[in-house]
Amino acid sequence: MAILNIVTSEDEVLRKKCRPVDKITPRTLTLLDDMLDTMRAANGVGLAAPQVGILRRIVIVDIGEGLIEMINPEIIATEGEQEGEEGCLSVPDEVGIVKRPNIVTVQATDRNGEPFTIRGEGLLARAFCHEIDHLDGILYIDKASRMLTPEEMEDEE
Repeated sequence: MAILNIVTSEDEVLRKKCRPVDKITPRTLTLLDDMLDTMRAANGVGLAAPQVGILRRIVIVDIGEGLIEMINPEIIATEGEQEGEEGCLSVPDEVGIVKRPNIVTVQATDRNGEPFTIRGEGLLARAFCHEIDHLDGILYIDKASRMLTPEEMEDEE
């Protein structure tokens, strides 16, 4: 397992649409494991493959309730609305206010090739949306109604 380099918002790879994973290979499994090591080392709650320079539709999320690995995730339903702060490992030292659905249902495939459906609410829904947006070249800063000032960020520490 390895800690991968996280690309930042200046890198054009983050603006590209990712290709679906057609077949789960040992390389796919290694990528999932390396993404987990990378996310944990960076104290993140989610990571998408393009954030480590890989244009494949793979995301991982762990908001403290256990790891969720999603291959070819697709949002199939949303409910409600929430507005809150978001940051991103690829946009260091920035925080923005973003509107997202409050409840999200996602269909994906797990590391064993098994399809599954998962429902997230609150922070988990936000994380699903944020990471899946990465797969289509969208960053949270594109959706932010405003970015917090350095003073506002200091007040929250």
